[in-house]
Amino acid sequence: MDCTTALLPRLHANYLLCPSRHSSSLLSKTHFSSPLKLLLQTKQLSFASSQKITPVFCNATLSDARSETVELANIDWDNLGFAFLPTDYMYNMKCSQGEGFSNGELQRFGNIELSPSAGVLNYGQGLFEGLKAYRKEDGNILLFRPEENALRMRLGAERMCMPSPTVEQFVDAVKATVLANKRWIPPAGKGSLYIRPLLMGSGAVLGLAPAPEYTFLIYVSPVGNYFKEGVAPIHLIIEHDLHRATPGGTGGVKTIGNYAAVLKAQSAAKEQGYSDVLYLDCVHKKYLEEVSSCNIFVVKGKVISTPEIKGTILPGITRKSIIDVARSQGFQERLVTVDELLDADEVFCTGTAVVVSPVGSITYRGERVLYNKGGVGAVSQQLYSVLTRLQMGLVKDNMNWTVELS
Repeated sequence: MDCTTALLPRLHANYLLCPSRHSSSLLSKTHFSSPLKLLLQTKQLSFASSQKITPVFCNATLSDARSETVELANIDWDNLGFAFLPTDYMYNMKCSQGEGFSNGELQRFGNIELSPSAGVLNYGQGLFEGLKAYRKEDGNILLFRPEENALRMRLGAERMCMPSPTVEQFVDAVKATVLANKRWIPPAGKGSLYIRPLLMGSGAVLGLAPAPEYTFLIYVSPVGNYFKEGVAPIHLIIEHDLHRATPGGTGGVKTIGNYAAVLKAQSAAKEQGYSDVLYLDCVHKKYLEEVSSCNIFVVKGKVISTPEIKGTILPGITRKSIIDVARSQGFQERLVTVDELLDADEVFCTGTAVVVSPVGSITYRGERVLYNKGGVGAVSQQLYSVLTRLQMGLVKDNMNWTVELS
Protein backbone atom coordinates (compact mmCIF):
# COMPACT_ATOMS: atom_id res chain seq x y z
CA MET A 1 0.00 0.00 0.00
CA ASP A 2 1.40 3.43 -0.98
CA CYS A 3 0.83 5.63 2.06
CA THR A 4 3.05 8.52 1.02
CA THR A 5 0.33 10.90 -0.05
CA ALA A 6 -1.89 10.14 2.94
CA LEU A 7 0.82 10.20 5.58
CA LEU A 8 3.45 12.66 4.43
CA PRO A 9 1.92 15.12 1.95
CA ARG A 10 4.23 17.96 3.02
CA LEU A 11 7.49 16.06 3.47
CA HIS A 12 9.05 17.02 0.15
CA ALA A 13 12.72 17.72 -0.42
CA ASN A 14 12.51 21.41 0.43
CA TYR A 15 10.41 21.23 3.56
CA LEU A 16 13.33 22.40 5.74
CA LEU A 17 13.39 26.10 4.97
CA CYS A 18 15.56 28.09 7.34
CA PRO A 19 19.31 28.29 7.99
CA SER A 20 20.99 25.79 10.26
CA ARG A 21 22.90 26.69 13.38
CA HIS A 22 26.41 27.59 12.30
CA SER A 23 29.49 27.03 14.39
CA SER A 24 31.98 28.56 11.98
CA SER A 25 33.43 30.44 14.93
CA LEU A 26 33.67 27.26 17.00
CA LEU A 27 37.43 27.27 17.21
CA SER A 28 37.52 30.63 18.92
CA LYS A 29 34.47 29.94 21.09
CA THR A 30 35.34 26.51 22.46
CA HIS A 31 36.28 26.84 26.13
CA PHE A 32 37.88 24.24 28.36
CA SER A 33 39.36 24.40 31.84
CA SER A 34 42.82 24.11 30.32
CA PRO A 35 44.19 24.31 26.74
CA LEU A 36 43.39 21.27 24.61
CA LYS A 37 46.87 19.91 24.21
CA LEU A 38 47.69 16.77 22.34
CA LEU A 39 49.50 14.21 24.37
CA LEU A 40 51.80 13.06 21.60
CA GLN A 41 53.01 9.63 22.53
CA THR A 42 56.33 8.16 21.44
CA LYS A 43 55.11 4.61 21.12
CA GLN A 44 54.30 3.30 17.65
CA LEU A 45 50.57 3.28 16.90
CA SER A 46 48.91 1.43 14.04
CA PHE A 47 46.39 3.20 11.83
CA ALA A 48 44.09 2.07 9.04
CA SER A 49 45.69 4.57 6.67
CA SER A 50 49.01 4.05 4.97
CA GLN A 51 49.56 7.81 4.88
CA LYS A 52 51.92 9.57 7.24
CA ILE A 53 50.01 10.89 10.25
CA THR A 54 50.11 14.68 10.39
CA PRO A 55 48.77 16.01 13.71
CA VAL A 56 45.91 18.45 13.32
CA PHE A 57 46.90 20.15 16.61
CA CYS A 58 50.29 20.05 18.27
CA ASN A 59 50.70 21.56 21.73
CA ALA A 60 48.18 24.20 20.73
CA THR A 61 44.68 25.32 21.48
CA LEU A 62 41.88 24.69 19.03
CA SER A 63 41.96 28.28 17.81
CA ASP A 64 45.39 27.65 16.25
CA ALA A 65 43.88 25.08 13.89
CA ARG A 66 41.47 27.40 12.09
CA SER A 67 43.60 27.52 8.96
CA GLU A 68 44.73 23.88 9.05
CA THR A 69 44.25 22.03 5.76
CA VAL A 70 43.78 18.30 6.22
CA GLU A 71 43.98 15.71 3.44
CA LEU A 72 41.59 12.76 3.58
CA ALA A 73 42.86 9.47 4.94
CA ASN A 74 43.98 6.98 2.30
CA ILE A 75 41.20 4.39 2.57
CA ASP A 76 38.61 2.96 0.17
CA TRP A 77 35.71 5.34 0.77
CA ASP A 78 33.48 3.47 -1.71
CA ASN A 79 33.53 0.27 0.34
CA LEU A 80 33.09 1.40 3.93
CA GLY A 81 31.25 -1.02 6.16
CA PHE A 82 30.14 -0.52 9.74
CA ALA A 83 33.37 -1.67 11.37
CA PHE A 84 35.94 0.04 13.56
CA LEU A 85 38.87 1.82 11.94
CA PRO A 86 41.46 3.46 14.24
CA THR A 87 41.74 7.22 13.73
CA ASP A 88 44.18 9.87 14.97
CA TYR A 89 42.87 11.33 18.22
CA MET A 90 40.53 10.66 21.11
CA TYR A 91 39.24 12.86 23.91
CA ASN A 92 39.72 12.13 27.61
CA MET A 93 38.37 13.80 30.76
CA LYS A 94 38.24 12.52 34.34
CA CYS A 95 36.63 13.35 37.65
CA SER A 96 36.30 11.90 41.14
CA GLN A 97 33.01 10.82 42.71
CA GLY A 98 31.17 13.87 44.02
CA GLU A 99 33.09 16.30 41.81
CA GLY A 100 32.57 17.74 38.35
CA PHE A 101 34.43 16.98 35.13
CA SER A 102 37.21 19.36 34.07
CA ASN A 103 40.56 19.55 32.26
CA GLY A 104 39.53 17.53 29.23
CA GLU A 105 42.15 17.03 26.52
CA LEU A 106 42.79 15.43 23.17
CA GLN A 107 45.21 12.52 23.06
CA ARG A 108 46.64 10.38 20.31
CA PHE A 109 44.35 7.40 19.81
CA GLY A 110 45.55 4.30 21.61
CA ASN A 111 44.86 1.85 24.39
CA ILE A 112 43.80 3.09 27.81
CA GLU A 113 44.92 1.80 31.20
CA LEU A 114 42.36 0.49 33.70
CA SER A 115 42.68 -1.21 37.05
CA PRO A 116 41.42 -4.82 37.02
CA SER A 117 39.16 -3.62 39.84
CA ALA A 118 37.64 -0.76 37.81
CA GLY A 119 33.91 -0.30 38.41
CA VAL A 120 33.12 -0.63 34.72
CA LEU A 121 34.90 -4.01 34.49
CA ASN A 122 33.49 -5.53 37.68
CA TYR A 123 30.01 -4.05 37.98
CA GLY A 124 29.19 -2.73 34.50
CA GLN A 125 29.06 0.90 35.60
CA GLY A 126 29.23 2.41 32.15
CA LEU A 127 27.24 4.25 29.49
CA PHE A 128 27.86 5.09 25.87
CA GLU A 129 26.37 7.32 23.21
CA GLY A 130 26.44 7.30 19.43
CA LEU A 131 26.15 10.14 16.93
CA LYS A 132 27.54 11.04 13.52
CA ALA A 133 29.36 13.79 11.67
CA TYR A 134 28.79 14.30 7.95
CA ARG A 135 30.92 16.15 5.42
CA LYS A 136 29.03 18.59 3.21
CA GLU A 137 29.79 19.27 -0.44
CA ASP A 138 31.47 22.56 0.57
CA GLY A 139 33.77 20.70 2.98
CA ASN A 140 32.09 21.88 6.17
CA ILE A 141 30.94 19.34 8.75
CA LEU A 142 27.50 18.76 10.22
CA LEU A 143 26.58 17.23 13.59
CA PHE A 144 23.02 16.09 14.19
CA ARG A 145 21.40 17.06 17.53
CA PRO A 146 24.50 16.48 19.72
CA GLU A 147 22.87 18.18 22.71
CA GLU A 148 20.25 15.39 22.73
CA ASN A 149 22.99 12.81 23.21
CA ALA A 150 24.41 14.92 26.03
CA LEU A 151 21.04 15.08 27.77
CA ARG A 152 20.47 11.35 27.36
CA MET A 153 23.89 10.60 28.84
CA ARG A 154 23.10 12.78 31.84
CA LEU A 155 19.83 10.91 32.42
CA GLY A 156 21.62 7.59 32.15
CA ALA A 157 24.38 8.73 34.48
CA GLU A 158 21.84 9.60 37.15
CA ARG A 159 20.34 6.10 36.88
CA MET A 160 23.80 4.48 37.05
CA CYS A 161 25.06 6.64 39.99
CA MET A 162 27.72 8.41 37.94
CA PRO A 163 28.69 12.05 37.49
CA SER A 164 28.30 13.29 33.93
CA PRO A 165 29.74 16.09 31.79
CA THR A 166 27.52 19.11 31.35
CA VAL A 167 25.74 19.49 28.03
CA GLU A 168 28.22 22.20 27.04
CA GLN A 169 31.23 20.06 27.99
CA PHE A 170 29.82 17.09 26.06
CA VAL A 171 29.11 19.06 22.89
CA ASP A 172 32.41 20.96 23.00
CA ALA A 173 34.30 17.67 23.43
CA VAL A 174 32.46 16.15 20.46
CA LYS A 175 33.33 19.16 18.30
CA ALA A 176 36.99 19.05 19.32
CA THR A 177 37.28 15.32 18.62
CA VAL A 178 35.60 15.60 15.22
CA LEU A 179 37.82 18.48 14.13
CA ALA A 180 40.95 16.66 15.32
CA ASN A 181 39.96 13.68 13.14
CA LYS A 182 38.68 15.72 10.22
CA ARG A 183 40.62 13.73 7.62
CA TRP A 184 38.70 10.60 8.59
CA ILE A 185 35.28 12.07 7.76
CA PRO A 186 34.16 10.43 4.48
CA PRO A 187 33.63 12.58 1.40
CA ALA A 188 30.10 13.86 0.94
CA GLY A 189 27.73 10.99 0.19
CA LYS A 190 30.27 8.27 1.05
CA GLY A 191 29.38 7.69 4.70
CA SER A 192 29.87 9.44 8.02
CA LEU A 193 32.18 9.69 11.01
CA TYR A 194 30.66 7.65 13.83
CA ILE A 195 31.26 9.31 17.21
CA ARG A 196 31.31 7.13 20.33
CA PRO A 197 31.29 8.97 23.70
CA LEU A 198 31.87 6.69 26.71
CA LEU A 199 31.28 7.34 30.40
CA MET A 200 32.66 4.74 32.79
CA GLY A 201 33.56 4.01 36.36
CA SER A 202 37.33 3.82 35.89
CA GLY A 203 38.30 3.91 39.57
CA ALA A 204 39.17 0.74 41.48
CA VAL A 205 36.41 -0.67 43.70
CA LEU A 206 36.15 -4.13 45.25
CA GLY A 207 32.87 -4.10 47.14
CA LEU A 208 29.65 -3.29 45.30
CA ALA A 209 29.58 0.52 45.25
CA PRO A 210 29.92 3.45 42.82
CA ALA A 211 33.48 3.81 41.56
CA PRO A 212 35.65 6.54 43.13
CA GLU A 213 36.77 7.91 39.73
CA TYR A 214 35.10 8.35 36.32
CA THR A 215 36.37 8.75 32.78
CA PHE A 216 34.59 10.44 29.89
CA LEU A 217 36.16 9.39 26.59
CA ILE A 218 35.31 9.96 22.92
CA TYR A 219 36.68 8.08 19.95
CA VAL A 220 35.54 8.10 16.32
CA SER A 221 35.55 5.85 13.27
CA PRO A 222 34.50 6.35 9.62
CA VAL A 223 31.54 4.13 8.74
CA GLY A 224 29.24 3.14 5.91
CA ASN A 225 25.90 1.31 6.28
CA TYR A 226 25.13 -0.52 9.54
CA PHE A 227 23.26 -3.36 7.87
CA LYS A 228 25.02 -5.04 4.96
CA GLU A 229 21.76 -4.64 3.03
CA GLY A 230 22.23 -0.86 3.09
CA VAL A 231 18.90 0.88 2.47
CA ALA A 232 17.46 -2.43 1.25
CA PRO A 233 14.88 -4.13 3.50
CA ILE A 234 16.04 -6.03 6.57
CA HIS A 235 14.45 -9.23 7.86
CA LEU A 236 13.59 -9.65 11.54
CA ILE A 237 12.59 -12.52 13.78
CA ILE A 238 10.53 -11.97 16.93
CA GLU A 239 12.11 -13.36 20.09
CA HIS A 240 9.49 -14.65 22.54
CA ASP A 241 11.62 -16.37 25.20
CA LEU A 242 14.57 -14.02 25.81
CA HIS A 243 13.99 -10.38 26.74
CA ARG A 244 16.02 -7.21 26.37
CA ALA A 245 14.72 -5.32 29.42
CA THR A 246 12.41 -5.51 32.42
CA PRO A 247 10.19 -2.92 34.15
CA GLY A 248 12.21 -1.02 36.73
CA GLY A 249 15.49 -2.02 35.10
CA THR A 250 17.90 -0.08 32.92
CA GLY A 251 16.36 -0.70 29.49
CA GLY A 252 15.52 2.98 29.14
CA VAL A 253 19.13 4.20 29.43
CA LYS A 254 22.11 3.51 27.21
CA THR A 255 24.08 1.41 29.67
CA ILE A 256 26.59 -1.09 28.32
CA GLY A 257 24.93 -4.16 29.84
CA ASN A 258 21.79 -3.70 27.74
CA TYR A 259 23.73 -4.60 24.63
CA ALA A 260 25.58 -7.65 25.90
CA ALA A 261 22.16 -9.06 26.87
CA VAL A 262 20.96 -9.17 23.25
CA LEU A 263 23.97 -10.93 21.76
CA LYS A 264 22.74 -14.49 22.34
CA ALA A 265 19.43 -14.04 20.50
CA GLN A 266 20.98 -11.83 17.85
CA SER A 267 23.75 -14.32 17.08
CA ALA A 268 21.23 -17.17 16.75
CA ALA A 269 19.06 -15.06 14.45
CA LYS A 270 21.95 -14.16 12.18
CA GLU A 271 22.96 -17.80 11.93
CA GLN A 272 19.47 -18.44 10.54
CA GLY A 273 19.83 -15.67 7.97
CA TYR A 274 17.89 -12.90 9.72
CA SER A 275 19.20 -9.35 10.02
CA ASP A 276 18.27 -8.85 13.67
CA VAL A 277 15.82 -9.60 16.50
CA LEU A 278 12.65 -7.82 17.60
CA TYR A 279 11.92 -8.10 21.33
CA LEU A 280 8.58 -8.24 23.13
CA ASP A 281 7.69 -7.01 26.61
CA CYS A 282 8.59 -9.49 29.34
CA VAL A 283 5.26 -9.30 31.20
CA HIS A 284 2.54 -9.94 28.61
CA LYS A 285 4.88 -11.12 25.84
CA LYS A 286 2.69 -9.50 23.20
CA TYR A 287 3.68 -5.83 23.06
CA LEU A 288 6.54 -4.64 20.85
CA GLU A 289 9.58 -3.10 22.50
CA GLU A 290 12.55 -2.64 20.19
CA VAL A 291 15.08 -4.32 17.94
CA SER A 292 18.53 -5.07 19.44
CA SER A 293 19.78 -1.52 18.86
CA CYS A 294 16.92 0.19 17.01
CA ASN A 295 13.44 1.53 17.68
CA ILE A 296 10.56 0.23 15.58
CA PHE A 297 7.66 1.95 13.80
CA VAL A 298 4.48 0.45 12.34
CA VAL A 299 2.41 2.01 9.55
CA LYS A 300 -1.27 1.17 9.08
CA GLY A 301 -3.48 3.23 6.82
CA LYS A 302 -2.91 6.88 7.71
CA VAL A 303 -1.34 6.20 11.12
CA ILE A 304 2.31 5.76 12.13
CA SER A 305 2.71 4.07 15.55
CA THR A 306 5.67 3.22 17.75
CA PRO A 307 5.91 1.64 21.22
CA GLU A 308 5.73 4.25 23.95
CA ILE A 309 8.65 5.05 26.23
CA LYS A 310 7.88 3.41 29.57
CA GLY A 311 11.26 2.60 31.07
CA THR A 312 12.13 -0.50 29.02
CA ILE A 313 12.69 1.19 25.65
CA LEU A 314 15.59 3.47 24.80
CA PRO A 315 14.46 6.99 23.84
CA GLY A 316 16.27 7.08 20.52
CA ILE A 317 17.24 10.44 19.07
CA THR A 318 16.41 9.36 15.52
CA ARG A 319 13.11 8.04 16.93
CA LYS A 320 12.44 11.45 18.48
CA SER A 321 13.26 13.16 15.19
CA ILE A 322 10.90 10.90 13.24
CA ILE A 323 8.15 11.63 15.76
CA ASP A 324 8.70 15.37 15.40
CA VAL A 325 8.55 15.12 11.62
CA ALA A 326 5.54 12.79 11.53
CA ARG A 327 3.47 14.23 14.38
CA SER A 328 1.22 16.23 12.06
CA GLN A 329 0.70 13.14 9.91
CA GLY A 330 -1.36 11.01 12.30
CA PHE A 331 1.49 9.79 14.49
CA GLN A 332 0.69 7.83 17.66
CA GLU A 333 2.95 6.73 20.53
CA ARG A 334 1.26 3.81 22.30
CA LEU A 335 1.44 0.12 23.09
CA VAL A 336 1.65 -1.86 19.85
CA THR A 337 0.80 -5.57 19.79
CA VAL A 338 2.31 -8.36 17.72
CA ASP A 339 -1.04 -8.80 15.95
CA GLU A 340 -0.99 -5.14 14.87
CA LEU A 341 2.56 -5.55 13.65
CA LEU A 342 1.71 -8.59 11.55
CA ASP A 343 -1.27 -6.73 10.05
CA ALA A 344 0.68 -3.55 9.25
CA ASP A 345 1.10 -2.02 5.80
CA GLU A 346 4.70 -1.09 6.46
CA VAL A 347 7.34 -1.44 9.18
CA PHE A 348 10.67 0.34 9.66
CA CYS A 349 13.42 0.72 12.27
CA THR A 350 15.25 3.86 13.35
CA GLY A 351 18.59 4.50 15.04
CA THR A 352 21.76 6.55 14.81
CA ALA A 353 23.60 3.80 12.97
CA VAL A 354 20.79 2.78 10.60
CA VAL A 355 18.94 6.15 10.35
CA VAL A 356 15.76 4.63 8.85
CA SER A 357 15.82 0.97 7.84
CA PRO A 358 12.80 -0.56 6.06
CA VAL A 359 11.66 -4.00 7.21
CA GLY A 360 10.98 -6.46 4.40
CA SER A 361 9.71 -9.32 6.54
CA ILE A 362 9.08 -10.42 10.11
CA THR A 363 8.99 -14.02 11.29
CA TYR A 364 6.98 -14.96 14.36
CA ARG A 365 6.66 -18.54 15.65
CA GLY A 366 7.61 -19.94 12.27
CA GLU A 367 5.25 -17.73 10.22
CA ARG A 368 6.78 -15.12 7.93
CA VAL A 369 4.96 -11.91 6.96
CA LEU A 370 6.17 -9.81 4.01
CA TYR A 371 5.78 -6.05 3.80
CA ASN A 372 5.63 -4.29 0.43
CA LYS A 373 6.37 -7.65 -1.22
CA GLY A 374 9.69 -7.67 0.61
CA GLY A 375 10.63 -4.28 -0.80
CA VAL A 376 11.09 -0.77 0.53
CA GLY A 377 7.94 0.97 1.75
CA ALA A 378 7.03 4.47 0.59
CA VAL A 379 6.88 5.99 4.08
CA SER A 380 10.25 4.64 5.25
CA GLN A 381 11.85 5.65 1.96
CA GLN A 382 10.59 9.20 2.27
CA LEU A 383 11.51 9.55 5.94
CA TYR A 384 14.98 8.18 5.19
CA SER A 385 15.38 10.74 2.43
CA VAL A 386 14.16 13.61 4.62
CA LEU A 387 16.48 12.80 7.53
CA THR A 388 19.60 11.94 5.54
CA ARG A 389 19.27 15.02 3.33
CA LEU A 390 19.06 17.11 6.48
CA GLN A 391 21.97 15.32 8.16
CA MET A 392 24.17 15.75 5.07
CA GLY A 393 23.28 19.40 4.58
CA LEU A 394 21.46 18.90 1.27
CA VAL A 395 18.50 20.94 2.54
CA LYS A 396 18.24 23.83 4.96
CA ASP A 397 17.22 23.07 8.49
CA ASN A 398 14.05 24.67 9.80
CA MET A 399 14.08 22.31 12.79
CA ASN A 400 17.33 23.81 14.15
CA TRP A 401 18.78 20.32 14.58
CA THR A 402 22.17 20.55 12.87
CA VAL A 403 25.40 22.11 14.13
CA GLU A 404 27.83 23.15 11.42
CA LEU A 405 31.62 23.11 11.87
CA SER A 406 34.13 24.57 9.45
